[in-house]
Amino acid sequence: MFYNHLIKPILFHLDPESAHHLVSGFLSLSQKIPFFHKTLSTLFEYKSERLKQTIQGIQFPNPLGLAAGFDKTTELFPTMIHMGFGFIEVGTITAKEQPGNDKPRLFRYPIHKALINRMGFNNPGADIAEFNLKNQPKSGVRGINAGKSKVTELENAVSDYVYTLKKLVPYGDYAVINISSPNTPGLRSLQTKKSLIELIEGIQTAFGKKFPIPLYLKFAPDLSEEELIENLNVCLDYKISGVILTNTTLNKDVLGEENPPEGGLSGVPLFEKSLRFVSLAYKTLKGKIPIIGVGGIDSGEKALRMIEAGANLVQIYTAYIYEGPFLPYQICSYLDKTLKEKKLSNISELVGTGNSL
Repeated sequence: MFYNHLIKPILFHLDPESAHHLVSGFLSLSQKIPFFHKTLSTLFEYKSERLKQTIQGIQFPNPLGLAAGFDKTTELFPTMIHMGFGFIEVGTITAKEQPGNDKPRLFRYPIHKALINRMGFNNPGADIAEFNLKNQPKSGVRGINAGKSKVTELENAVSDYVYTLKKLVPYGDYAVINISSPNTPGLRSLQTKKSLIELIEGIQTAFGKKFPIPLYLKFAPDLSEEELIENLNVCLDYKISGVILTNTTLNKDVLGEENPPEGGLSGVPLFEKSLRFVSLAYKTLKGKIPIIGVGGIDSGEKALRMIEAGANLVQIYTAYIYEGPFLPYQICSYLDKTLKEKKLSNISELVGTGNSL
C-alpha cells in the first residue's frame, strides 16, 4: 500500500528511465548506510526451508530471481540481493562500453502492466563491470548476462562474448548468453541453428570445452515452436547447462496501437507465451537441464503456474516496477503456503506437475 499510494505516483510522474535512475541512485547510496542491508532483509525476505534448492551446485534460498535489465551496471547487486530475491542477474554486459539507443527508449503501458524497451544494451562494458564486481562484497547468487556489442559484426560475435565472459565469469555463479534481445541489430539471427552451433562451439573452444560455471542460453518468445525445439536439442547436444524462457516480444498487438514504439514488449501480455514455451521446453528437455521461466509473472499464482509448467526457477522485472518491492515476499510466501497445503517438503516437487503438453 505504501508503495502504491506514495512512492509509485512519484516515480510514475517521471519518465520511466529517469525514475529508474532515481531508484538506482538511491540504492547505490544506501550501500554506505550502516545496517541498511540488514534492515532490507528484515523487511523484504521471506525465508523457508521448503523454498531452498541446490541446482547444479548452486544453493538458491528461494526460486525467485530478478531478471537482467534492472542492474545494467552491476552496481546494485549488493543491495538488491537483500530485497527478497533468491538470485540477481546483472547486465546485460557487452565487451565494449555503449550508451544504448537514442532516448526516449522506455515506455510504460499501465493498463496492460507492460513496458516497451529499446534500450540497446546500455552498459559500462566488461572492463568497468569487472572492476565493479571485483570491488563489491559477494553474498548471494549472482548471474552474469552477456550480450554482443552493437559495433561488433555478427561474424565476430564469438570473440565479443568470450571477452565479456572471461572478464566476468570469476564473479558469477552462472552465466547467460543473451542472443534474444530485439534491440541490437541482427542479434536474434544468432538463434538460427547454424549460427547457434557456431557460437556455442566458439565459446566452448575458448574455455577449453569445460565452462567454469553453469552456462545458460536465453531465447526469444518470437521463435516458432519448431525453432524453439530445434534450439533446445542443440542445447542438449552441446551440453549447455540450462535455458531461460523468454526475452521480450516484438508482438505488440495487445496494445491496440497502430504505430507502437520500436522495441521489445515485456510484462503481463507476455505471460501466456512464456508459459507455453516453458511447457514445451519441459516436455522436450525431460528434466535433463533446468529451465528459468520469465515473462509476465506478477503474482504468486503466476509464479506457481510457471513452476508447475516446468520452470525450476522464475524471474521478474516489469512486475517489480508496477507492484513494488514487496512483490518477492508476496510471491515466496504464496509458494510456501501452496507447499504447506499440498504437504510437500520442497519447491522442486512442484516442477512440471501441471504440465499439460
